Amino acid sequence: MINLPNHIIESAATRIRESSRIVALTGAGISTPSDIPDFRSAESGLWDSANPMIVASLWGFRLNPKAFYDWIYPLAELVMNAEPNAAHLALSHLESLNKLDCIITQNIDMLHQKAGSQTVFELHGHLRTATCMKCKELFEAESYIRQFLQDKAVPRCDCGKKGVLKPDVILFGESLPQDIYRQAEQAAIDCDLMIVVGSSLNVAPANELPTLARESGAGIMSINLEPTFIDKMADIAIIGDAAEILPEVVKKL
Repeated sequence: MINLPNHIIESAATRIRESSRIVALTGAGISTPSDIPDFRSAESGLWDSANPMIVASLWGFRLNPKAFYDWIYPLAELVMNAEPNAAHLALSHLESLNKLDCIITQNIDMLHQKAGSQTVFELHGHLRTATCMKCKELFEAESYIRQFLQDKAVPRCDCGKKGVLKPDVILFGESLPQDIYRQAEQAAIDCDLMIVVGSSLNVAPANELPTLARESGAGIMSINLEPTFIDKMADIAIIGDAAEILPEVVKKL
């Protein structure tokens, strides 16, 4: 049960109602109610099993792809079986109402698309496709990942070089997809309201987008379990579970 004064929900709904070019920036916190942990948190265990700066770096993947796949196994299993929660669905509904222009996400879990959102800029990539490290052919990743979850064998291409398939996620040491990031930057510049949902705003350059939006004249709404640096410049900063709060806000529209 949501435990917030009604006037806060009403204020958030009013701010959305009065805005015409809304952008959402989402992070791991929007997906934790879908049982996908923030892999940076101690609770996820992914920091404990191996050093992600090594196994989840581009050079580490090239050197020892099995270490990467062993490390990513629990997260991949969760992502492949996860379903959107009420926060994802609320943002999708906002888009269907022509209130939300786009979602900029730091997540690789594809839950925004599963919820029905159409315009999603995935700054850190996704698990929909994989690329052969040898021949560079692009593959739909689901069947390869499902097979990997069964046999734990490193997925390989059918090309003559039997190249390792790398999921199209951004590893440490890789640049963000520049075309995607440029579109995200432009969306931040053009919006009149940015809703930050479930992001600690600790990772650059995504954490620069709310400031860019603010400097371009946009309002800021923050919905997070913990305070972030953006709260001090936000018009509305709500501490709480987005899966509870966002649906209540959208109901008031």
